[in-house]
Amino acid sequence: MSRSARLLDLLQLLRTHRRPVSGRNLAEALSVSLRTLYRDIATLQAQGADIEGAPGIGYRLKPGFLLPPIMLQEREIEALVLGMRWVASRTDPALEEAAGHALAKIAAVLPEETRRELERTALLVPRPLPGQQSLPDLTPLRAAIRAGLKVDLTYRDQAGATTERRVWPFALGYFEDVRVLIAWCELRKGHRHFRVDRIATLALTEERSPRGPDLLLAEWKRDQGLSRT
Repeated sequence: MSRSARLLDLLQLLRTHRRPVSGRNLAEALSVSLRTLYRDIATLQAQGADIEGAPGIGYRLKPGFLLPPIMLQEREIEALVLGMRWVASRTDPALEEAAGHALAKIAAVLPEETRRELERTALLVPRPLPGQQSLPDLTPLRAAIRAGLKVDLTYRDQAGATTERRVWPFALGYFEDVRVLIAWCELRKGHRHFRVDRIATLALTEERSPRGPDLLLAEWKRDQGLSRT
């Protein structure tokens, strides 16, 4: 790997961490010596990268720093295109349109050869066959999650019984054939999972959740044993 490519990888690695990362961990991730890592950090700082930290403390790329246009590796292009095509094929029209716009914006800033690689990637995601269940429009639920609003819904369980719920939504699970709303349920006093296709009625309220979506998601991950140690 060239040094320029390694420097870009280092910037990308720093972007994935919100908290300071030790130089040793960064060096191991890049397969370089600690001395080389310190030299690379100094080079990036001299070139204007807003990296704060020091040996023994850790390093962090300050929020707001924008990477210049970069070359994507072939596998990164494939992952990007496949992911966007899955979103366009397996979600509602609003996200389908957003995926197309995002891919176009990325393509616009790529070098010509890389853009051609993106355009000719032959990884396809088939659309649902005619007659299959139509995908629900989850725009209202995504809006409620972003705004931290409570939602009133009528939910039908597997046996067909219905209940009225007021929930605090904080996440959506996109499975192959099922969409699942994850929320704090005021009726059950705990986290609950609701299949979206079993929601009979749904209405956003103007009342905010006492705990924000980020905190609710962190609590749910902890209860599910998904939190990082």
